[in-house]
Amino acid sequence: RTRVLSASALKCSIIYRMKQQILKSVLLLLVCLSVLGILILIGNSVLSYRGGVKDIASVIDGFQYEIAKTDSEKERGLSGRPYIQDNYGMLFVFDTPGNYGFWMKDMLVSIDIIWLSDNGTILGINPSVTPATYPNVFYPPSPVRYVLETRTDYAHDAGWVVGSRVTLPPQYARTP
Repeated sequence: RTRVLSASALKCSIIYRMKQQILKSVLLLLVCLSVLGILILIGNSVLSYRGGVKDIASVIDGFQYEIAKTDSEKERGLSGRPYIQDNYGMLFVFDTPGNYGFWMKDMLVSIDIIWLSDNGTILGINPSVTPATYPNVFYPPSPVRYVLETRTDYAHDAGWVVGSRVTLPPQYARTP
């Protein structure tokens, strides 16, 4: 049997279904925005790190170091991170001084690359290196044991220039 609705009833039925559809869409949007908000809030902790436990040295002079010692940590570096906090950087630790090359593979943001001597003296700075420079490789001006990556313009904002001395975590600091 076919049910025939009056024009008024049909109009109400269509409006009711449209309201339900809009309500579902709004709820889905709210859920998506909530999840996105949570991911942004915990950004570097979840979005940026893929496996393992971060080796965070104590905060020194208001600066927090994440240490990259293993080959996989060095290969991953700061790639995949949607942002890099202020007063934060990744210190790459090599067993011996060398001309280690760095590139911007899978980077989402620009960074400063700071080449450091054994005692933390800045030997060179590549400021504001953009992801668009990939696959170019950046090398230190002379062999280094440490390389520090920070958010873009951090070296400038901190007043760091070639010859400045960066305070390294105690376990890596060496006297000249």
